[in-house]
Amino acid sequence: MTVTLLTALIIGFALASYLSLVSSQNVSTMRSLAWNSAVPILEAGVEEALTHLKYRGITNLSADNWTYTTTQYGAGYFKKRSLGSSYCEVFILPRNPPLTPQIYSAGYVPAPLAPSSTPGMILGAVTYGDGQEGSANFMIRRRVLVDTEQEAMFPGAMTAEGQINLMGNNITTDSFNSMNPATGGKLPDPVTKPNEVHDQGDVATNSELINSLSMGNADIMGHVSTGPGGTISIGPQGVAGSKPWVQSGTHNGQIQPTWSEDDMNVDFPAVAIPSTTSSVSYGSYNVSGTNYNFVLGNGSYQVIGSGGLKGNVLVMGNGVTTLYVPSGSSLSFSGTDKIVIAPGATLKLFVGCETASWSGQASIVNQNISNPPKDVGALHFQYYGLPTNTQINMTGNASFTGVIYAPNANLKLGGGGSNDYDLVGSTVTKTVTMNGHMNFHYDEALKDLGPALGYVVTAWNEL
Repeated sequence: MTVTLLTALIIGFALASYLSLVSSQNVSTMRSLAWNSAVPILEAGVEEALTHLKYRGITNLSADNWTYTTTQYGAGYFKKRSLGSSYCEVFILPRNPPLTPQIYSAGYVPAPLAPSSTPGMILGAVTYGDGQEGSANFMIRRRVLVDTEQEAMFPGAMTAEGQINLMGNNITTDSFNSMNPATGGKLPDPVTKPNEVHDQGDVATNSELINSLSMGNADIMGHVSTGPGGTISIGPQGVAGSKPWVQSGTHNGQIQPTWSEDDMNVDFPAVAIPSTTSSVSYGSYNVSGTNYNFVLGNGSYQVIGSGGLKGNVLVMGNGVTTLYVPSGSSLSFSGTDKIVIAPGATLKLFVGCETASWSGQASIVNQNISNPPKDVGALHFQYYGLPTNTQINMTGNASFTGVIYAPNANLKLGGGGSNDYDLVGSTVTKTVTMNGHMNFHYDEALKDLGPALGYVVTAWNEL
């Protein structure tokens, strides 16, 4: 009898120990699942804030039911979003500089079991919410503080989705800041103002192929980047890196260490058809003794007629002119054709036709160079290629000041003759093929004052 009782006691003790172990494992597993499930909830809060910043910027954050309030991290704009029985609380915290707001997001999920009295990560990660321990609204909480910055539409000299081929002679890239009073708003002379020539003439591609970037003998005063696994080829006279590295003349055939990367991964959203209120067609107009085929003031226009957009174009006014060339039309400038953008005027050119071309002496005469600088000259000519715009040819001999955003277009640049030609601004295209003699000057002011794609996360800190 004694043996039987002892045996039953031992078995019962072992069973109780096993059940206790299983119970502890169940508690740990369920709480771990709840702990992990809080991450998608707080990430939803971060996405909510990033979307709000993209569409409202930093000057209209009180829209869409965001409430201004004060938190332990400072004053900001608050929103609560329920996701089933879980919810997130998110704050957008403006900062100085203003284009780098912070986002505080907390994700709350129901605790699956009453919290253990044992101290540790799990107990420290719960909050009582509105109820008491063990009540229905006992929640597990995880929090993050996220740093962001504005993602510029024009982050460098040349950016492409596919391959970039710089196969010409005397191709260079560098940068300057048109908003720096020392430049007078103009492209600085490298001889008289050498300190105003900088090394942010970056060239980048998402391509992950061999020779994603073929530098040839180009001098790139800036960073070079490819997509993951992409490679860069360089000719015997090519060089890329910082200003001292490039200008030393002793690093031919080399890329400066730390100035090349293979982590480029940027999404280029498609351009939408703009709304227009008027139509224009090829004609003949005389303005101050000069003949033009198109004369445009402020407003939004669509090109109609079989002639398409060609000849001489004059853009006037102290505002923005939107001009849309639909897919069934054409855009072709040749000979001495020109687009003249008068002082104070801005042209946003939306191109839907398959091919856009400038050849011969055809030029874009951008007369918006401020002295002292008040705005960015390159932003007075903005080219936007719709998905149907697949080719841009700029093979003429004229210099260019402006920006090009055409993520579905192959860009061909080729200045003829023996002279060097300046391209001031920035380009974003599908591919780039550059021939001839080109000096590409990126305007650093485009990062802060140019159009943006939205905001991106630069730091993620769990609290």
